[in-house]
Amino acid sequence: MEKFDVIVVGAGAAGMFCAALAGQRGQRVLLVDNGKKAGRKILMSGGGRCNFTNLYTEPAAYLSGNPHFCKSALARYSQWDFIDLVNRYAIPWHEKTLGQLFCDDSAQQIVEMLLKECELGQVTLRLRSEVLSVTRDQQGYTLQLNSAEVQARSLVIASGGLSMPGLGASPFGYKVAQQFGLSVLPTRAGLVPFTLHKPLLEQLQTLSGVSIPSSLTAADGTVFKEALLFTHRGLSGPAVLQLSSYWQPGELITVDLSPQQDLAAFLDQQRSQHPNLSLKNALGKLLPKRLVECLQLLGSVPECSLKQLNARQQTQLVTALHQWQIQPNGTEGYRTAEVTLGGVDTSQLSSKTMEARAVPGLYFIGEVVDVTGWLGGYNFQWAWSSAWACAQAL
Repeated sequence: MEKFDVIVVGAGAAGMFCAALAGQRGQRVLLVDNGKKAGRKILMSGGGRCNFTNLYTEPAAYLSGNPHFCKSALARYSQWDFIDLVNRYAIPWHEKTLGQLFCDDSAQQIVEMLLKECELGQVTLRLRSEVLSVTRDQQGYTLQLNSAEVQARSLVIASGGLSMPGLGASPFGYKVAQQFGLSVLPTRAGLVPFTLHKPLLEQLQTLSGVSIPSSLTAADGTVFKEALLFTHRGLSGPAVLQLSSYWQPGELITVDLSPQQDLAAFLDQQRSQHPNLSLKNALGKLLPKRLVECLQLLGSVPECSLKQLNARQQTQLVTALHQWQIQPNGTEGYRTAEVTLGGVDTSQLSSKTMEARAVPGLYFIGEVVDVTGWLGGYNFQWAWSSAWACAQAL
C-alpha cells in the first residue's frame, strides 16, 4: 500500500491549489480525481476564460448557515494574493464588469498554472481514480481506489457540489461527511436560470434572446441590478442567476424593466413633446420593441397615443413595468447551475483550518462546504482562500 502525508480528493480549483501548497510545504501529497483531466469546471467557466476572482470580494457576498465562517479564510488569502500569483505566471487578464476578472486568452492558463504549482510541490496526480471506500484508524485514512489502496495521515475533501453533473459532479463529499458523523445542510441549485409556468412562458416565447438592464428583487428584499435575459425556458442573465440563490419555491420575484429611468417622468416629458405619438412607440425608445409588443399582448400597455393615456392608466402602466411580479415555476436545476447551495455544515469545521472539529485529519474545502458566493468570481476566490487556509494547517 502506498503511503502519503495528505490525500486530496478532487482536482478542481480548491483541490489543485490545496495539493500544490501542501506539497510546497514539504508534504507528500496524492491528488485524485475521477475525471480524465484536471480542472474541468475551470475550463468551462467564464465562457472558457475563467472568471478567477473578483476585486470586490468580501464576506457579505457569500451565503452560508453561518455568515461569519468565510471571514477568516478570505482575510488571510485574499483576491490580491491570487492576482499576485496570476501575475507571477504572466497570465494577461482584464476586468469585465463589477470587479469580475477574466483571462484575456483562455481558462486553460489557470489550469496550467495550478498544474505547474502542483509540479513544484511534487504532487502525485492520479486521474480516472474513483474512491470506492474511505476508512479511518490510528494511522490515518485508507482509501480504496479503483486502481490501488492508498493511505495518508490527512484527508482533504475538495470534491465539489452537485452542479454540472456532466462534468462528473457527485454527492461523494457529502457522503464522506455523513460517514464520519458530520451533518450536511440541504442542498439546492444556485446561480441558475428560472423556468416559468406554461401560460406565461408561452406569452413570453417571442422574447427568447432579448436582454435588458433590469433590477430584480427577491421576497426577502435582496436586490440585484444587472442584465435580464429572456430564454425559451424562462428567465436567465446575471440578475436572475444572482437572485436564484435567494429564491425559495413558490415565492414571487419583482422585476423593474426600467431601473435607470423613472417611467412616469419619461412619459410626461414625451407627452409634452410628442402628444400624438403612440404609447407603444414612446416606450420603444426605452425598451426593446419585441418587449413592448409582448407587454401589449399581456395587457400591460394600452393601445393609445400619449395624450389619450389617462392618469389611472399611466399609474397602472408605471407599476406594471417598474414592479412586474413573476412567480417562477422553478429553476433549471443542477444541470445548468453554476454552484450548489448548502453542503457540509460549517458549525462542525474550524474556520481557520477547514478541519472537522470532531474528526482529526479530515478537511473540507471549496464548494462541498456550506459557503456559496455571488456570480462573478466569488466562488473561485472561496476555493483559493479555503484551500490556502487548509494547506497551512496540513
